[in-house]
Amino acid sequence: MAIQNFSPALPTPAVPAPCPKASPGYGKRSVPDQLPPRDDDFACLPERERYIAGYVDTLPEGAAMNIKSLAKCQPLYGQMAVGSALRALGVAGHLRQARCAVGDGDNLRWVTRTFWSRTARDNEWWNTFLTAEARHHLPEPVTTSATPPPPWVPAEPATSAAAPEKPDTPAPGPVVPPQRTGQPQPATPVDPSPAYLALTRLGPADRRLGLSQDDCRELEELAAEWFARGADADYFLHTLTAGLPATVDSPLGFVRKRLITKLPPRQPATPAPAPPGTPTPRLMVECTDCGAPGQAEAFRDGLCAPCRQPIQGSDAGPAPAEDPCIERDIQAHVKRLREQLKLR
Repeated sequence: MAIQNFSPALPTPAVPAPCPKASPGYGKRSVPDQLPPRDDDFACLPERERYIAGYVDTLPEGAAMNIKSLAKCQPLYGQMAVGSALRALGVAGHLRQARCAVGDGDNLRWVTRTFWSRTARDNEWWNTFLTAEARHHLPEPVTTSATPPPPWVPAEPATSAAAPEKPDTPAPGPVVPPQRTGQPQPATPVDPSPAYLALTRLGPADRRLGLSQDDCRELEELAAEWFARGADADYFLHTLTAGLPATVDSPLGFVRKRLITKLPPRQPATPAPAPPGTPTPRLMVECTDCGAPGQAEAFRDGLCAPCRQPIQGSDAGPAPAEDPCIERDIQAHVKRLREQLKLR
């Protein structure tokens, strides 16, 4: 007698819920020049990454791409697994995250966008695309043009360069040289430099450092170096008069020695401010793991340098840095990704 098998059939997988639309400015952005979809688009990825990639690829433009929304809308993986899968898809060359400035003036706000590519891309392609995208978001320079006068304003008569000069002004007479006298002409007064004035204040501040006019002229160049390094008159006076001995036999030699030995250090050069009208960056790439922003060139495989350290220090080991051809190979990225997933 045949025995019937009453075991239930395998449950059918649940259908993913519709993914919500992201807030204006956020969400998924598909990159251009992608290959048409195929059944084996993500065949080289592990099962979890293959499922998340296929689900993200079916989402419409502007769909929410945060971890919480993706974990809520598909039934197989939670937030931790979705976060790890997005990080792996960034390493495989399928996505990059970036902060974009939306609006202008007081209405300026930063939004996070996820750029998605069904076709795996290498780091050079992503850097070129994100650099062009950042340039596209820069505000266009405002060009001003001369406003023509209203029609009721009479036009100015054109002047000819070859027109003769009108003899309205009398011709200049002969130049009479000044008569020389026996008395010497007074010298043109020259404003003393801050260094010279600071040296003249040493004597009134402390009689032991009284300098003559010639002494001040002789030490003026050494004192000027103090002011070139950011010292002011009060600092200069306090430093040179502090801790004086009971007697100073030669004020000139004593001040010269202190000007040399107590010379303040050079101030570090401050970066020059950006000229007015320089546009500020309006797109910054985000690390797929920690979310740290930066320039596109600072990221590799969608990760910043600190987040790449665990991968580079693992047993599997990355591709040799001195071989750029291997680093650009997407298959090498996927192989390294698989090795990392086996270690978990």
